[in-house]
Amino acid sequence: MEVLDTSAFIHEYHTDDETISIPLVKEELQDETEYRFDAMEGAGMELHLPADETVDRVGRAATETGDAGEISDTDTRLLATAFELDATLVTDDYAMQNVAEKLGLDVQVIAREGIAEKREWTFQCAGCGREFDDNRERCPICGSDLARKNPA
Repeated sequence: MEVLDTSAFIHEYHTDDETISIPLVKEELQDETEYRFDAMEGAGMELHLPADETVDRVGRAATETGDAGEISDTDTRLLATAFELDATLVTDDYAMQNVAEKLGLDVQVIAREGIAEKREWTFQCAGCGREFDDNRERCPICGSDLARKNPA
């Protein structure tokens, strides 16, 4: 069973496995790719709406990895769908792959190489240079913007 991200439709991903997606993916597609979504749905692709509790769990995992600011609501709900159904997530999105790794989900990449390692990002203040484990709007010390930083 595979949960298809927007990139699966853009890259014309083919599989013989059971496929699932969410309605929000169709909203991200345009022109030909939207027709691919409709065709796959007509051929038996199921649509799934994950439970709010699962979406919240994925949000917490994304916060823990430092990817919360990088993944969209659609991404979060795709991850939640894969988690609920114990399915493989099909995506090229690195932030989604990182959160999937945190959640113990299998990932199938399409057009790019997958992530080489799981990362838990830190955030550094552009003004005073202090580092924080969680992302904030601004530095609580000096008020400057924070930037995501690889902790390695």
